[in-house]
Amino acid sequence: MKLRRDVFQAIADPTRRAILTLIAVNAMTPTVIAENFDYSRQTISKHIQILTECEILRQEQKGREIYYQLNPEGMKEIADFIEPFRKLWEERFNKLESVMKSYQSKK
Repeated sequence: MKLRRDVFQAIADPTRRAILTLIAVNAMTPTVIAENFDYSRQTISKHIQILTECEILRQEQKGREIYYQLNPEGMKEIADFIEPFRKLWEERFNKLESVMKSYQSKK
């Protein structure tokens, strides 16, 4: 059985969240990713390795370069965990909106 890192520990780190945000739209090489941070390329590579081990990132070889991109299947575990909370907050905001509208109509 293959063990993998905990996805929630991986995204707990602000640098790793920043990497995810950075590559959310476009796949990037480790060098391009590292150019966006004040850390060594080696440090960024370690963060990328952790995200890859969690299966949040996947890599694709294109010629001599390796490109990293988001793995939607890996992100599903995070989305599934957050979904009940999103629904809860939507309900609360809808109730608040309703209260505010009724308050405004009474004025």
